[in-house]
Amino acid sequence: MMTNLQRIIWLASFPKSGNTWVRVLLANYFMPRTKAPDINSLSKFTTGDIRKDFFDRALGHPYSASSIEEWLEVRQKALRLIAASKPNHHFVKTHCQTTRIHDMDVIPPEVTAAAVYVMRNPFDLAPSFARHQSADIDTTIERMCSTRNIMATDTGMYEPLGRWDDHVNTWTQAPGLPLYVIRYEDMLANPGKTVSAMLEKFMKVKVDRPKLAYAVKQASFKSLQKQEKEIGFSEKPATMKSFFTKGKAGAWRDDLTPAQVGRLRSEFEDTLKKWYPEMLEETGSFASTA
Repeated sequence: MMTNLQRIIWLASFPKSGNTWVRVLLANYFMPRTKAPDINSLSKFTTGDIRKDFFDRALGHPYSASSIEEWLEVRQKALRLIAASKPNHHFVKTHCQTTRIHDMDVIPPEVTAAAVYVMRNPFDLAPSFARHQSADIDTTIERMCSTRNIMATDTGMYEPLGRWDDHVNTWTQAPGLPLYVIRYEDMLANPGKTVSAMLEKFMKVKVDRPKLAYAVKQASFKSLQKQEKEIGFSEKPATMKSFFTKGKAGAWRDDLTPAQVGRLRSEFEDTLKKWYPEMLEETGSFASTA
């Protein structure tokens, strides 16, 4: 049964899968050109599920937590405030896996209208996520293969990620959830076509071609890199040199060893067969040289 708070359209992804790219593109498509946000003011268009101000309001005083249980309890009310922050359906960024922890939904159905899931192949994701975490690639791959993979902040914001394949599968197989999947690689190959299909098929929006072309240009990797260089990026981890680093497919060939490719293939084979069969074929001979 629908409730009046089922307004959130989740923009969900494992970190470093293109979430920011999609948010910038959609913001430039749906907002007037003079009001479209830069990368540091995307909250004018969408928000995120770890916005501390909503958690502060949920508690009635500054939020902090020392455990995932505390975070979950406050999160339920904070998400209701986020859902109610706009009168109609609106986008909310999340990196959380849609799962249950301590009998509580991390992605509660009562605030959820639909989701767009942005997916990236784990071979290119691993080195990018390693830079994001300021970790070596072997450590990062270990995290991607761990069910206990959780990102956290000093103030007690948690993002349960889990394994890469579980993240993909729980979102793409969530029962009753209206969902549209965008692959990072398809965005790279043809962003206009990829986003146009989502707007038409999923959001039932008649596409304005000139407006979409403008949004694609504004959200290009070159444009995002330029913005980060000129004004910085508030969402970039402090230890990370730059957020928008490569933005291409196939970088795994230079960044990963055959053994690392083999590990990712072995761990995620079933999910790769469904979503990236071409990657299994492409990485097979490379991994066999380990």
